[in-house]
Amino acid sequence: MKKIFATLLAATCALSLIGCGGGSSSGTASTAAKTEDPSAKSEGVMTYAEYDAAALDTGVTIETYVQGKQSWWDNKATLYTQDGDGGYFIFEMPMSEEEYKKLTDGTKIKVKGFKSEWSGEIEIVDATYEIEEGNYIAEAKDVTDKLGTDDLIKFQNQKVAFKGVTVEKADDSGAAFIYNWDGSGQEGDDLYFKVSVNGQTYSFTVESYLTGADTDVYKAVKELKVGDKVDLEGFLYWYEGPNPHITSVKAA
Repeated sequence: MKKIFATLLAATCALSLIGCGGGSSSGTASTAAKTEDPSAKSEGVMTYAEYDAAALDTGVTIETYVQGKQSWWDNKATLYTQDGDGGYFIFEMPMSEEEYKKLTDGTKIKVKGFKSEWSGEIEIVDATYEIEEGNYIAEAKDVTDKLGTDDLIKFQNQKVAFKGVTVEKADDSGAAFIYNWDGSGQEGDDLYFKVSVNGQTYSFTVESYLTGADTDVYKAVKELKVGDKVDLEGFLYWYEGPNPHITSVKAA
């Protein structure tokens, strides 16, 4: 379950971390575009190490670069961002739809907000931002050998890759994917699928608002067969453990 899904469900009973706006539809590996040192910071801005060490519920000021726009709804945007050292998930930052459209991948922003945590996911909430000069698109980091280890969390919210993994059955039906985490969904909902590495199986997600039914990655997952060898890229989201949001699927 995801935060907004749970919130809206509760409200409608008395989908996801994202809302109804269009999201990034990146379905291919990124090409690095570095016009400056992405780890350099202005005066008064935290390094990633300082942000990482900051206590929860304290104020933070960062400079980062948009890597994926997960959603815009109700004049709030949820973004995947990254600098040269780490990733920052920015949750429901107020802005107009027109402002949201200006935040193309690579855009540098300065963000002030509060470091928070939800079910293991570290995020920035109650945030404000301003656009700065600069551009950076991160390369996906191969973390295949980190699966199943305590080191994987060090890459939380970053653009990551999983190489040469094997598609497994998504559920007892033998299908290679299911709609929603429990198979209760339909076309247009999140896709869930499983892959194995060194005998261990892991669950991955295609977030329908980040990469919806019209994107290459959504279509690619629907074509998967159990036993396929694939290379994956996506953002290392966290929900009670690793829950990668996949943006690219290619034959290995």
